[in-house]
Amino acid sequence: MKDKEIEIEIQKKGLTAPRITPEIIENKIKAEQYHVFPGTTFTVCLLTLENGFTVLGESACASPENFDEDIGRKIARDNAKNKIWALEGYLLKEKLSK
Repeated sequence: MKDKEIEIEIQKKGLTAPRITPEIIENKIKAEQYHVFPGTTFTVCLLTLENGFTVLGESACASPENFDEDIGRKIARDNAKNKIWALEGYLLKEKLSK
């Protein structure tokens, strides 16, 4: 299930407690860079957040014949974005615990 689909379900169920949303995550991202290592299918995505912190996501294709750089970039970005969810979730929980 994609982030937007989950967000719609949360809203339909009226779950209104403090939380992180896909929009919050996207707004944290201020820059993104990609690199495919020459001769490989290994793709990395470096996301720079609004405070300058960076997170790295990666993807790799097992069969070089199936490698598509656009798909590799999307997967690497999603993997990097998942790290932001964890960081923002921790930060919110820290705020709520005080």
